[in-house]
Amino acid sequence: MGRDKASAWIEAMRLRTLPVSLAGVIYAVGLGLATWHFRPVPAVLCLIFALLAQIASNFANEYYDFKRGFDRVGRDGPRRGVTEGDLTPGSMKIATFATLGVACAVGCVLVVLYGQWWMFPVGLLTALGVVAYSTGPFPLSHHGLGEVAVVCFFGIIPVCLTYILMDGPWGWWLLAASVGIGLMGANVLIVNNYRDADDDRAVGKRTLAVVMGRRAMAMFYCADGILALILTFPAWLASSRLWWIVPAIYLAGHLTLSFRLTRLSGSALNPLLGMTAVLMLVYALGFLLTVLFS
Repeated sequence: MGRDKASAWIEAMRLRTLPVSLAGVIYAVGLGLATWHFRPVPAVLCLIFALLAQIASNFANEYYDFKRGFDRVGRDGPRRGVTEGDLTPGSMKIATFATLGVACAVGCVLVVLYGQWWMFPVGLLTALGVVAYSTGPFPLSHHGLGEVAVVCFFGIIPVCLTYILMDGPWGWWLLAASVGIGLMGANVLIVNNYRDADDDRAVGKRTLAVVMGRRAMAMFYCADGILALILTFPAWLASSRLWWIVPAIYLAGHLTLSFRLTRLSGSALNPLLGMTAVLMLVYALGFLLTVLFS
């Protein structure tokens, strides 16, 4: 039985995953405040761009997976409105490119007002990545490269570009921290692909979980969170006297979720996916608030 259109569109946005797009920008704002390079307008525009780009990516993933026959009715993951008949494929395609278009407009404003022109190709690459993740001659999510794409588009690009657009200086420490945030985001996708491994294998969708197996993905999940703490550690030491509090909270939460990952399956993993995304957001917000009040 179909759902009402509003609920179907909200479901298609995949609210559980949206903290991933917010966390990178929020973390960069914390870096900006810590190094006296905070500028509110580019920070807000980066936040809007990141959110719109992820929603467009989620729409594109639903539309193109439906077109390729990768989704099935009654799947373990969140309900897919197009597959279930709640939304038409045409409306999802229009929503994908309309949302992406607005995101690109925000990106152009950022480049013109605050950036350098070398940032325009980076923005174009991000827009192409939104679509290339799910379709094209070599869709990244279907060839075991989804997690790599997340590290790039939800870690390296939002953290580095937001910080630089706020007049922050480039440094290898910035790249390391951005990779760390990206690894936290990749863990959200790991849970998603861990849950869907059997369905994806049946339709020929070669995610990393299909290629490597669930045991390996559980190990990657645990290692990603620990490596993320190591890579972001220098920023904590340089910016806060209370550097140990939030990382300790994150580590405890991460190890708890790592333990639960190996003991759950199917739709029971859906809350864990959301908790992984929220934990990433808590880490980024914790960094920002610690910088503000330490």
